[in-house]
Amino acid sequence: MSDIKMRVSGVEKSFPGVKALSDINFSLRKGTVHALCGENGAGKSTLMKIIMGIYKADKGQIYIDDQPVTIRSPIQAMELGISMIAQELNYVSDLSVEENLFLGRLPVTKLGRVDWKKVRTDAKRFLKEEGLSYAPDQKLKTLTVSDIQMLEITKAITNNAQIIIMDEPTSSITEREVGILFEKIAELKKKGVSIIYISHKMDEVFQIADDITILMDGTVVSTDRAEDLDMDTVISRMVGRKIENVYPKEQVELGEMALEVKGLNKEGIFENINFHARKGEIVGFAGLVGAGRTETMRAIFGLDPYDSGAIYINGREEKIRSPEDSIKKHLVMLSENRREEGIIPPRSVEENASLASLKNFIFGGYAHRKKERNDVKEMFEKMNVKTPSMDTEISKLSGGNQQKVLLTRWMLCDPEVMILDEPTRGIDVGAKFEIYKLMTAMVREKRAVIMVSSELPELLGMCDRIYVMCQGRITGCVERGADFSQETIMRFATGIGEG
Repeated sequence: MSDIKMRVSGVEKSFPGVKALSDINFSLRKGTVHALCGENGAGKSTLMKIIMGIYKADKGQIYIDDQPVTIRSPIQAMELGISMIAQELNYVSDLSVEENLFLGRLPVTKLGRVDWKKVRTDAKRFLKEEGLSYAPDQKLKTLTVSDIQMLEITKAITNNAQIIIMDEPTSSITEREVGILFEKIAELKKKGVSIIYISHKMDEVFQIADDITILMDGTVVSTDRAEDLDMDTVISRMVGRKIENVYPKEQVELGEMALEVKGLNKEGIFENINFHARKGEIVGFAGLVGAGRTETMRAIFGLDPYDSGAIYINGREEKIRSPEDSIKKHLVMLSENRREEGIIPPRSVEENASLASLKNFIFGGYAHRKKERNDVKEMFEKMNVKTPSMDTEISKLSGGNQQKVLLTRWMLCDPEVMILDEPTRGIDVGAKFEIYKLMTAMVREKRAVIMVSSELPELLGMCDRIYVMCQGRITGCVERGADFSQETIMRFATGIGEG
């Protein structure tokens, strides 16, 4: 009897102007974790959407348990025992935890009505089994991105699926939650469940994968047992070249004060926040999920109000009441939540990129579309944005290219201070490297960069100083030098090293 649970044979898919997949052959063994690696735009998500019935393949066949199947919709995929945790979280913020858990599979009574009693009972059981403390009737809009990610994972693994696709499942969760997920994956493997695991975190891939398939430009580069590969080989096959220096940090002579925050407070969220960033400096913010880093940056950018404190830009105190105020002062922010607060899905990549700088393209009451297109196109080339055309909907791009479009949006505003909140979340090593190079270029031009990240290696690799937050307070500041280490940062992040 074959040990292959699912086989993809000769699958191809094209979109207007681009061939996304070409002759893809892929096999998933029973009770194993098969990692799928590749840069953003390599075709990973497209292949998974075909398996889930979201896209229809132009050519090729899918087999489950050696039987050919035609998957026309996610509901049909679910009936065939396939679940997916999507990279862009699929949830309805105004619905409750229990409603989101059973979205698309609500149980019904003999009379055809929703069996809300069963929904509540099962939701409580699932939450308890997964160690999640949320109330079943709690609205999702009250939860953090990390909480929602854990609920999506719970939804997938409680669906009695035999094949689970996990697309960047750890992008928004804590180390403790990652540990819980890996334990759950081990349990699922013992039950014979097969998992397709997509991640740009190579340490995770080598920690849990049994097999590794590498995609590049819509084709399969290789498939090997994980034990026969090393990290450098996987990365070089993914990007088609060897990345020698992952963190292109340069020492830049520092200029005048670009941003200074004094005594910033918001009751119950953060208190007495004091920090500064000079021109030519990359300043990092570290901390565990819930430390208050994002909330602090949102207040500085004008997205949320603060109770007291002062914000100085280029030495002058500024009253920041909205993002418009910040943008006028050349302070911009890339949000951690690309889907909710970044992209406008049905709009083109050009419209998404020029959104914050439209005034630059209006003369005499008329919009100069040619200048808009030329400026966006020029910045796209600098950012190495891969898109079929300027009119392509941004939702059609990979996560990494969406992120680079959003960075283009803010670069067109000619920022003096740029806040980057989790700028490399869910993107590949090649795209990360390009964002790091952009950061280096910005400080070389005497701009200031604030980098919020949960990835300590990239903070240590790119920053001149790192502030650490714990429970809404800055508990330490680590300068590049002898104590510039993950251990030092974690002591401050847990409150142990606070002085």
